[in-house]
Amino acid sequence: MVLVDSLTRRMQSAYSRGPLSRFGSQFLLDASAWVIALFAARMLRVDFDYARVPWAALAVLILFAITLQFVIGWGFYLYRGRHPYGSFAEVRALVATAFTVTVIVWLAVLTIGGLFGLSRSTPLIAFPIAFIIMGAGRYTKRYLVERAMEYSGPVENAVVYGAGHVGQAMVRRMRLDRDSPYRPVALIDDDPAKRFLQLDGVAVAGTIDDLTLVARSTGATVLIITIARADAELLRRASVAAEAADMHVMVLPPLNEVLAGASKISDLRDLAIEDIIGRHPVDTEIESVAGYLTGKRVLVTGAGGSIGAELCNQISRFDPAELIMLDRDETSLQSVQLAIHGHGLLDTEEVVLNDIRDSASLERLFLDRRPDVVFHAAALKHLPMLEQYPGEAWKTNVLGTLNVLRAAMKADVDTFINVSTDKAANPTSVLGRSKRIAERLTAWAADQTGRPYLSVRFGNVLGSRGSMLPVFTSMIESGGPLTITHPDVTRYFMTIPEACQLVMQAGGIGEPGEVLILDMGEPVRILDVAQRMVEMSGRDVEIVYTGLRPGEKLHEELVAEGESDDRRFHPKIAHTAIPSLDPDLLDEHSWMRVSTAPHEPRRESREATTA
Repeated sequence: MVLVDSLTRRMQSAYSRGPLSRFGSQFLLDASAWVIALFAARMLRVDFDYARVPWAALAVLILFAITLQFVIGWGFYLYRGRHPYGSFAEVRALVATAFTVTVIVWLAVLTIGGLFGLSRSTPLIAFPIAFIIMGAGRYTKRYLVERAMEYSGPVENAVVYGAGHVGQAMVRRMRLDRDSPYRPVALIDDDPAKRFLQLDGVAVAGTIDDLTLVARSTGATVLIITIARADAELLRRASVAAEAADMHVMVLPPLNEVLAGASKISDLRDLAIEDIIGRHPVDTEIESVAGYLTGKRVLVTGAGGSIGAELCNQISRFDPAELIMLDRDETSLQSVQLAIHGHGLLDTEEVVLNDIRDSASLERLFLDRRPDVVFHAAALKHLPMLEQYPGEAWKTNVLGTLNVLRAAMKADVDTFINVSTDKAANPTSVLGRSKRIAERLTAWAADQTGRPYLSVRFGNVLGSRGSMLPVFTSMIESGGPLTITHPDVTRYFMTIPEACQLVMQAGGIGEPGEVLILDMGEPVRILDVAQRMVEMSGRDVEIVYTGLRPGEKLHEELVAEGESDDRRFHPKIAHTAIPSLDPDLLDEHSWMRVSTAPHEPRRESREATTA
């Protein structure tokens, strides 16, 4: 142990003298390897009879091999710092160099070696000996360098869940990053084939069911999940196991960022409720169809909202000729400009302060800027508020949409995508009815223009302003109670980026007048989400049921009665046709008459669960 520590200190000292010292030591190692190998090979050929060794010829042969090693090794970048020490890339270069040197030396001996008493087999015997010495030297150096690595600050012992490629990358990164806050002490994996696996000296110690024992034996306080595209069930299971082991759970960014080196250890984040909500984001392959945005003038209404802001962010990546961001909230416009361009000066034409209720102003804007593509995301969306003020839903969601459609038609907009909601399917609320009419008005505009004017329908968006998760978080932080309308109520969920990808893709695959609907998997029971959030908070918060609100469904629907479910472009995206609605038939006094589905009447209940 004392010897290893001494060598480690020397290695640190040598490496502190710069690259010439490091690569010079590598060449000296390789030169020494050829000296030993060729001498040993010759001794083996003469049965260790020193009298039969042509020392002068052997010395020339060794000098020739060393010279070749330097020249060829330089060509393969062995001594120019291209390859990380002890890496597979360096091993490949080393094999190529040593083999090339062996072939040239062997040809030289074959040609003239007999005149000087050299055996033709000497270079062939020397090759494996030299390579073993070179490889062993590099492995030893790598071991000493990595052993000399010391963390710059306090670290927590971590168990890595997942012994695949991502797990290996994370273990290695934690071991070699001096600033890493985590030290990998064990791996766990549910694959029996990885039972005896070791990654960079860190062994697989069991499965997720063994987590408590592993944590106890290693002193680990953090569980890092490195399983690519881990589903919600696995994340829930890991979360429960970590809670039992009194461990904190961290998850990685997406797999492609890890393998591309774009992610850092500092990108590890806490396990969020979105991770265990019950579904994977659907890859809608947006890159394959969003080319219709490149080089075009694109306008987004409601650009300051959750969906509108993310739409603007994603659209900007496709190099539109112009991105026009419209909203009636100046603060929201500043936020989205700051997110996309890094400033919120609000002094450029890309941000437009306007209200979709103002038809004349909207028309002037469209005729002046002439957008090619319009994404209509401006809307009022809170169901109970619109039940109280249905006239506002009429003015914004119905007439506002009609204003945008008419302005788009007058400006010859090529593509129009209306953002809708699952509440428009068999509507029972003012919100659902207003958005259903907006879908039908969009279909009417498609009939009039023959162009892809269409709607996109999806469920609850995780993390959007005023959505369930932020509200639940606020309730928990304030100490409760956490209110739920009904213990059996379910909802569909999707992420903001996923929703925006669907909206953008609609312009590439949708037909005029259609409604595109994302397959959002199985609906999630709200009570399960609430209970899990309370558990993750570590607080004692009461859950109270308040009863369904007027117009609210117990279970939402994505496809209405009589609508088709055609999935001709993507297995997770349904296309359906809806009847158009001539705006001349709109009646402000009758539009709210809806076919109400039966639901439980509102009731105040103090029946509660305590998590």
